[in-house]
Amino acid sequence: MVAHVGDFGLAKILSLEGVSNANNSSSVFRGTIGYAPPEYGFGSEVSTSGDIYSYGILLLEMMTGKKPVDPMFKDGLTLHSYALNALSDGSVLQILDPVILNEDTDEKSLISLVKIGVQCSLESPQDRMDIGTVVHELFSVTCN
Repeated sequence: MVAHVGDFGLAKILSLEGVSNANNSSSVFRGTIGYAPPEYGFGSEVSTSGDIYSYGILLLEMMTGKKPVDPMFKDGLTLHSYALNALSDGSVLQILDPVILNEDTDEKSLISLVKIGVQCSLESPQDRMDIGTVVHELFSVTCN
């Protein structure tokens, strides 16, 4: 399974055709497993905070080289918690994809990008960054 950039910013909800009972309003969520926010699994409305979650997971994938459906993520360990744990114990550089590490790498910027990914992929939609803050933080990283 491969996520595509087109999967984000366009959460897909399809009404089931042929439902004749007016009291039965079913819908089907289509998205990429691992990138869809947890609240969509509980029937929450599609929202921009859901897109922020997907962006955060994509950013963490780019930084770590690990997909959110990697077999290592089991028993409660997720890509988000993996990165959060690394931030907490100061081992972010050890979880980064070796492809992005070289002698010219600004380690502080890479750590900042992981922080942004974690803040975007928080479980609660209310706790996630809004897009304006994300853009501001990304500009802060590139300007340092």
